[in-house]
Amino acid sequence: MTDSRSFLEASIPELIKKLTVNEKIDLLGAPNWWNTSPIDRLKIPSIRMSDGPNGVRGSSHFVSTPSQCLPCATSLAATFDPQLIHEAGAFLAQEAKTKSSVVLLAPTCNIPRSPLGGRAFESFSEDPHLSGVMAAAYVNGLQSEGVSATIKHFVANDQEHERTAAESVMSERALREIYLYPFMLAQKHAKPGAFMTAYGRIGGLHCSENPTLLQGILRDEWKFNGIVMSDWFGTYGVSEPLNAGLDLEMPGPPRWRTPVLIHHSLTAQKLLLPTINERVTNLLTFIQQQAKRNPDIVYGDGVERSRDSPEARQFCRRLAAEGMVLLRNQRDTLPISQVKQIAVIGPHVQERIISGGGSAALKPTYVTTPWQGIQNAVPKGVTTVYTVGCYAHKYLPTLENNLTTPDGKSGWLCTFYNQDANGKPTKAVADFILNDTRVKLNDFLPSGLADEWTIKLSGKLMVETSGLYELGLTVAGRAKLFVDGKLTIDNWTKQTPGDFFYGQGTIEETAVIELKAKSAVDILVVYTNTSPIDDGPDDEVAASQPALMRGVRLGGCPKIDPDQAIQEAVDLAAKSDVVIYIGGLTPEWESEGFDRPSLQLPGRQDELITKLSRANPNTVVCIQAGSAVSMPWVDDVNGIIQAWYSGNEAGNALADVLFGKINPSGRLPLTLPVRIEDVPSHLCTRSENGKIHYREDLFVGYKHYQAKYIKPLFSFSHGLSYTKFELLRVGCAMLPEQPFGLEVSITVKNIGSTTGSEVIQVYVAYPQRHLIHPKLQLKGFAKARDLRPGSSTTVTIKLDKYAVSYWDESSHKWVASAGEYGLSFGTSCDNIALESKFEVKETFSWLEL
Repeated sequence: MTDSRSFLEASIPELIKKLTVNEKIDLLGAPNWWNTSPIDRLKIPSIRMSDGPNGVRGSSHFVSTPSQCLPCATSLAATFDPQLIHEAGAFLAQEAKTKSSVVLLAPTCNIPRSPLGGRAFESFSEDPHLSGVMAAAYVNGLQSEGVSATIKHFVANDQEHERTAAESVMSERALREIYLYPFMLAQKHAKPGAFMTAYGRIGGLHCSENPTLLQGILRDEWKFNGIVMSDWFGTYGVSEPLNAGLDLEMPGPPRWRTPVLIHHSLTAQKLLLPTINERVTNLLTFIQQQAKRNPDIVYGDGVERSRDSPEARQFCRRLAAEGMVLLRNQRDTLPISQVKQIAVIGPHVQERIISGGGSAALKPTYVTTPWQGIQNAVPKGVTTVYTVGCYAHKYLPTLENNLTTPDGKSGWLCTFYNQDANGKPTKAVADFILNDTRVKLNDFLPSGLADEWTIKLSGKLMVETSGLYELGLTVAGRAKLFVDGKLTIDNWTKQTPGDFFYGQGTIEETAVIELKAKSAVDILVVYTNTSPIDDGPDDEVAASQPALMRGVRLGGCPKIDPDQAIQEAVDLAAKSDVVIYIGGLTPEWESEGFDRPSLQLPGRQDELITKLSRANPNTVVCIQAGSAVSMPWVDDVNGIIQAWYSGNEAGNALADVLFGKINPSGRLPLTLPVRIEDVPSHLCTRSENGKIHYREDLFVGYKHYQAKYIKPLFSFSHGLSYTKFELLRVGCAMLPEQPFGLEVSITVKNIGSTTGSEVIQVYVAYPQRHLIHPKLQLKGFAKARDLRPGSSTTVTIKLDKYAVSYWDESSHKWVASAGEYGLSFGTSCDNIALESKFEVKETFSWLEL
């Protein structure tokens, strides 16, 4: 072994002895946004991490290396197939390695208690068992290929409103049985290498400095032996997080773990050196584990690369199609066949809607749009026609495909300048060519840049069609847009706060200009990181705060007459045999940093769909969204597909389902409500005086709808197929596992005419005695795959002690009460076909896993 790699076999206790206090302090923080700190003197390397969960972005928002984009977490959970999700985890591990990363900041397994939660699409399910099983499969797949998972956000990071300040107030039972439960299953069955803390508070303490969570539950009860890191800027003190068990402050350079602050805490004895040694031991052990698993990456060139292959594309396509859920299929409208003309209508038809926003966003290696997918799949002799119908964007679409640099290259030129004493740009510091008009500067700045600086983004804008175009500029900082040298948008002088750039940006300021086809105009955006000066006290406070996010976004699209666009779509629908509508939400509507304002589809989508269905009942609505939307037109259309955010292969996968190449087998991991007022958390999702009250307690999702006898739009675990299945018989056998084990077997038969797959679900009903329990709780499931018409198979599902237990707030333990339990077997929570019972002979309890 070369001396440069001596750390691989180094003794961690010996390294602790050799490290100086300042070197230990360096290890407790990071040098940048994505790496741990190296200690060159002792040959301790840095390891790189990257955002997930639906891809591996790499170490730069500014100049991202293209990546494969997998479907969002709700789509993954909709497969109800842990083995497939294991494969997805292994796939992402290979993606991470191409980015020279050995740690992925994923999966997210918070509970989306409201469909309006900005990051609902990042989490798996409203059900803690399904969430935990999927998280464990994801982690096992990822770590089977040598890349560490970082399960997040521990715990109750379930809404974005005041996420860094608010306290989540809930019962001890709800905390254990709902919100900690998926993390517990992931630790029990997969042992993630790292945990990331949530931003908010539990029990009055921020999660990143909560000893009950980090030490009492995670390390003592669950025997976790990896590292705990903060979410980005989710550390709020010096001694408290270190004493509680937070090993790593992210990102860097650190705000709290500086030599001055830590030495001050040591001097005041608010922090002791043995505590620092314990945190550093955890970090060094973790770094050494990753270096041993991937020495060629940790000691490699650090270059980020892209990968693409027919095999990778096929996997992404299959994964996306497996998650799509057929919600409605009247008169067997789907799969589409025996038609002459198909009208393809909607705001997403030709858009690249592949993921939600925030940490999940990445630059894809390629994208198949729905229009491209349909063109690839439509049978010969069938005509396809398109019109947009309406817009649905929150921010105007980005313009990188319409821009070239001043010297004719694809993209636009970004030049950094320092400023003089008057705030004017001086000498250029660095140039970059960017292929994105959404420019994020939070994790990269070129060397030689002063504290206050300017960038100029210049290019030539060319469009295919003459007409009026609306341009938009949103910014975290200050910016102006010039078109052909004329000031067109001023988002510099006076600004209105908005929710872009994680809630630290402005609203989008817009202007309308006329453009001629094939005739280029000069575009110049001037941006500065300095805040505007104003006499108001609020502005003075804002200007004094260091910006966590910096960036600017330019968008634009043709200006349309909304009424005329809808009428053109209706006329086209009336002349066609079938209508495929593709719309939903976008990364600007569902994103980290803010919550959605309502369940409604944005823009005039509901109106458009209603009018299309009146013109042609053979309308199939495909919703691209990570969570629920309202569907006031549900009874008027023949088909509905929940298509989620499906990644690179969104278009091909959707076409596979529409035309029957794939028989849909996805099932909803979330309840779709009729209206927001039906959602159990409806009145308590926002912070009130610094507290978010989880008043629905245990009755999250379908458990609430069943308890209140409220009919949802579509129930949890609902999903149709192009064939039909029947559950024939069940069997139950007690297992010798102590203290409890039960194996159930269910025979399922395909009684339809098409090969297909079915998800068999097992729900448990607890004895209703001194405690209230949900009516049914999902405790097991299995997927019977590719059953041919007339064939049957038997699946077996094992239930362990957690299938019969609840958290006892008196003894602070898990308890399984003696008594008779009900078993319900079905293909959704409201489609129960068979029932059985079993008995727990004696009450038993435990605390550890």
